[in-house]
Amino acid sequence: MFRLLTCIYAIGFHVAINDELAHPGVGWVLLAVLLGWSAACAVAYLEGFGRRPAWVLAEIAVVVTLMLSTEWVASDQWAQDNQSWPTTLWATNATISAAVLAGPVPGMVTGLVVVAASAALKEHISIDVGRNATIVIELAVGLAVGMAAQTARRAHAELERAARLSASLEERERLSRQVHDGAIQVLALVARRGREIGGDTAELAELAGQQERALRRLVSAQEAEPRDGRVSDLGAMLRRRASDRVSVSLPAGPVLLEAAVAEELLAAAANALDNVEAHAGPAARAYVLLEDLGDTVTVSIRDDGVGIPEGRLAEAVREGRIGISKSIVGRMNSMGGRAELTTGAGAGTEWELTVPRTPGVAR
Repeated sequence: MFRLLTCIYAIGFHVAINDELAHPGVGWVLLAVLLGWSAACAVAYLEGFGRRPAWVLAEIAVVVTLMLSTEWVASDQWAQDNQSWPTTLWATNATISAAVLAGPVPGMVTGLVVVAASAALKEHISIDVGRNATIVIELAVGLAVGMAAQTARRAHAELERAARLSASLEERERLSRQVHDGAIQVLALVARRGREIGGDTAELAELAGQQERALRRLVSAQEAEPRDGRVSDLGAMLRRRASDRVSVSLPAGPVLLEAAVAEELLAAAANALDNVEAHAGPAARAYVLLEDLGDTVTVSIRDDGVGIPEGRLAEAVREGRIGISKSIVGRMNSMGGRAELTTGAGAGTEWELTVPRTPGVAR
């Protein structure tokens, strides 16, 4: 549309100054070349092959040549008193093409080339922007259009990435349904029948049950991919910690946090789970609950183990073992959150880890 408007302006300008030209007949021929090239550029751009470096370089060459052709159709005095014959507004098309193709820097460089062609006609560079704003217009157009083009390309790339991710998740869900309706059901049947039969098949039943649970975790897991490079799904990250002795309960949707905060909160929760495995007893089970409360996110880790006797943590600190104070409490404090411990001898242990959600991170 801009190219069409500049062509209309170029026609009006040529009609207005035709009688002033030294060779008006040549001027009409050059105007026909201008219109033919503009039409070719419009078709090339719409079809796509005009958005290639070779074509844009050719457009720059044609624009500069037509600008310099002012010497063929007009007197030196006319060139000094006026803009170039094809008008610098029409010449801006080359600047826009370069900016759209390659960004603000090539766009501004092309603008400088157009300004240089205009200066060559006048044999001097005018710095009076009040009477000749060509240099300002060309540089501004090259910068603005180039930045807009870069932003549009980034947005398009993000849209394509989102589409690929959506397609991948749909395929994953389809495969999950097939696995659930096939292999998982068979393993569940083997485990149940094996326990009913007993004897030597009980061991096979137990193995089948373990594989069934592992397969269920696998097909329900989601990759904790950041949505925009800054945030991660804490729920998907915690789901990976699920096992035969660790039960993980999550909200239905993703729980998004800044990637660094999610990593630290996961590390604190993992440390609590490691303590359950190491100190709660061989038969102890752990239960992880993730709660998204809007402004805050809380991870609760509870176990049914032997608990921690009163005063044991203070004694551990005095002995130089500061794993809990640094790995859990210290981590939470560093993020502006809190870690609350509830325990007692024979009463199990429960950690409640809470962090504030950074403003701007969507739920």
